[in-house]
Amino acid sequence: MKRKGLMHGADYYPEQWLSRPDILKEDIRLMKLAHINTVTLGVFAWSALEPQEGVWDFTWLDQMMDTLYENHISVILATPSGARPAWLAKAYPEVLRVSEDRKRNLYGMRMNHCYTSPAYRRLVREIDERLAKRYGNHPALKAWHISNEYHGECHCPLCQNAFREFLREKYGTLEALNKAWWTGFWSKTFTDWEQIESPSSRGEMALQGLTLDWKRFVTKQTVDFMRREIETVRAYAPSVPVTTNMIGSFIEVDYPKMAPWLDVAALDCYPQWGGGPDYEIAMDAGFEYDVTRSLKKSPFWLLETTPSLTNWPAVGKPKGPGIHVAGCLQAIAHGSDSVQYFQWRKSRGGYEKFHGAVVGHYGHEHTRVFRETARLGEILENLGEIEGTKTISQTALLYDWNNRWAIEGAKGPRQDKFYEETIREHYRALRRYGVNVDVIDEEQSLEGYRLIAAPMLYLVKEELPQRLMQFVQAGGVLLLTYFSGITDENDLCFQGGFPGPLGELAGVWAEELDLLYPQERGGFCCTGESLPGEGRWSCRDYCEVIHAREADVEACYTSGWYAGMPALTRHRIGKGEVWYLAARAENDFLLLLYGRLLERAGAAYIPGGLPKGVTLCTRCGQKERYLFYTNWNGQPVTVEMPEGEEMLRTGEAKGEQGSMDPLETVILKQKLQ
Repeated sequence: MKRKGLMHGADYYPEQWLSRPDILKEDIRLMKLAHINTVTLGVFAWSALEPQEGVWDFTWLDQMMDTLYENHISVILATPSGARPAWLAKAYPEVLRVSEDRKRNLYGMRMNHCYTSPAYRRLVREIDERLAKRYGNHPALKAWHISNEYHGECHCPLCQNAFREFLREKYGTLEALNKAWWTGFWSKTFTDWEQIESPSSRGEMALQGLTLDWKRFVTKQTVDFMRREIETVRAYAPSVPVTTNMIGSFIEVDYPKMAPWLDVAALDCYPQWGGGPDYEIAMDAGFEYDVTRSLKKSPFWLLETTPSLTNWPAVGKPKGPGIHVAGCLQAIAHGSDSVQYFQWRKSRGGYEKFHGAVVGHYGHEHTRVFRETARLGEILENLGEIEGTKTISQTALLYDWNNRWAIEGAKGPRQDKFYEETIREHYRALRRYGVNVDVIDEEQSLEGYRLIAAPMLYLVKEELPQRLMQFVQAGGVLLLTYFSGITDENDLCFQGGFPGPLGELAGVWAEELDLLYPQERGGFCCTGESLPGEGRWSCRDYCEVIHAREADVEACYTSGWYAGMPALTRHRIGKGEVWYLAARAENDFLLLLYGRLLERAGAAYIPGGLPKGVTLCTRCGQKERYLFYTNWNGQPVTVEMPEGEEMLRTGEAKGEQGSMDPLETVILKQKLQ
């Protein structure tokens, strides 16, 4: 059974209820009421499948797979490597991670295993192989869910040796490594590979090259561990897609390095609704969705979200009425083909017994959470034709894990660099114009884009400047900002001035970087012909003092010792142009700027932008286009919408097309020309 349409489901843990067959039977009834068509099984089931080493029990899983199939519910079956049994840790202590202070962890929690350990790899392969042999051809199986939220690092002797091998392969000689890490500073030159240790609070923490390479090594080990799991299940079920649940912009693992091994990119996302304006929270969640979708530039799966609340923040606030439907449809709008929950039924005990679930401790359907979940399930059934439709983007935001690691690891020029906040400010400004936005790293293709924004491109990989030059010469518009072109991929500062290899593109050179205190504000005004008006704008945190070489000056500072010097420039190259924003400008200016950049790039956008608090995402099939409008304001709004067949609206607003209730989503279907 390979169901078509959007998936609606949850993580399901029947192994917790094997002594209660009445509950397992009731779960099936409730799943049908909630319009659940897919569940994820086995994520943390290792001890239920192998209670002792070499002692196997698949009886309960056999019965559950068959029962779900008989009730037309598909299964995403997980490999259980994310949480190993107590017997395994006792018999093979090498599987327990060693922390950066060189202390080996005790057994406990989850994701606490060494990816390098031969024993763990062997035991994981054995259970994965048994699962694949037994269920690879089961008609209920829809996909493999590989492990769980890969993250973390191990500093054990096995990992230290593997790290040194990684460095030998990368650099070849210690001379090349010492040069790349600039070890002459503070007398850190290495003369033997065995002298190299991973970063530690008890040892070396000041070599940025070492720290960057360690993070790259951790990604390599993570990907290699995941790849071996994928190879095991594919050997017995080659046609079943594989995925794993990532965490959007999570910093620990370089997700673009994981993506090529997956058939579908997937994530877990838990927006903290109620912790701020709904529109801002929706935008932050949208960024996470776009990060994940852009990994493969195809529809992704939302594998975990909550139908109500989470148990781990300072305040586990439930979603208010209407938020669940609006928030989950937002994931669909950004390109997801699924809405899956953690979890189906609340546990009686354990760490997440107060985490949200479709079915709470009360055990019945007569709750607001269940009703809203069922309502969403019905809506998703009516949207089945959207499955597989693509998100076409003419605009991209450059966001690279290595760049972020390097910025956050740099000691200065200020301790809080505001990189993540800045990325999201630019993202929100672009989204106000109703454009889809891809979020790509420095190595992904630039083909098909008209506008690329690259805020704070501090670390520049070797081939990127040439690729950006080709993009601009062919007619693209590129935005660069302050604190760009500072270091190479080893975090070594470029010589000859900043923005280093991006200087030819920008047509400027940066003399100094003025860092403002939190209470300080700078200012600038537009002076060129490309931006309308003579308005004065504020800036904060960063004011880069730049000189225009070949670039035209579009705005100048009005404060500081650099008053009168350029704050914004435009450099025409070939058929395109490069803009350089030298200050961290206020959000209203970013909105003005991106409107002009989209116009100059020839991108399709909404002139003047969407009403504040309204989002728009577009998905395209071969013959149709689907436009998702959502009103995140606390009051009704009227939105100018194009002509099209009204496919669905989730609110009850009456009157002319375009009137929207709070938290209403309107989906318009248009025929493509």
